Amino acid sequence: PNGQMPSDKTVGGGDDAFNTFFSETGAGKHVPRAIFLDLEPTVIDEVRTGTYRQLFHPEQLISGKEDAANNFARGHYT
Repeated sequence: PNGQMPSDKTVGGGDDAFNTFFSETGAGKHVPRAIFLDLEPTVIDEVRTGTYRQLFHPEQLISGKEDAANNFARGHYT
């Protein structure tokens, strides 16, 4: 998936639900209206490098600088 609408499909046509969840970029791609935020960078890096990486703008992927190593106290008090 690259965000391009297949040529045999149409967007809109009275269905505003599609535009509620997706926005069209200047290049004609449809990207989800979502923000991914996590203090642990490895989780967001999976989205950045995964199968669906072309669907998300880098500004939508926000992560912390340091991994908490699954230790609540380390993440909470730093």
